Amino acid sequence: MARYAIAVGTFYRDLADSLIASATATFEQAGAESVDVYEVPGAYELPLAALYAAQSGRYRGVACLGAVIRGETSHYDYVCGESARGIMDVQLRTGVPCAFGVLTVENMEQALARSGGGKRDQGAHAAEAVLAMADIRDDLA
Repeated sequence: MARYAIAVGTFYRDLADSLIASATATFEQAGAESVDVYEVPGAYELPLAALYAAQSGRYRGVACLGAVIRGETSHYDYVCGESARGIMDVQLRTGVPCAFGVLTVENMEQALARSGGGKRDQGAHAAEAVLAMADIRDDLA
């Protein structure tokens, strides 16, 4: 049975909790043995948490979750771009699937629409991406 990790930025705690719940449910529905959650302050810290999890050798994949909501400065652009790049770098360096499940939205309304279930549930989508990529890796191994 497979183990999965969730790295989650908790800057927006309510959103993080919703994303964790849907990603965990998706992994468990796929038969995961366990799902370990590692909390970090925000999206910018996700790549390093994903790297630690991927390098541990314990996980079939890592779902990286969180939210960045646009504000009045360019901070949003830096955090979104660098967290996405960092997560991509981790999976390319390690071969361990790491999904980008970070909400990059304009406002809280958009964030809530993408974190609470339904067809735009980013937590579930991130877990589904990890599962799909891990299956491809296994098939080609």
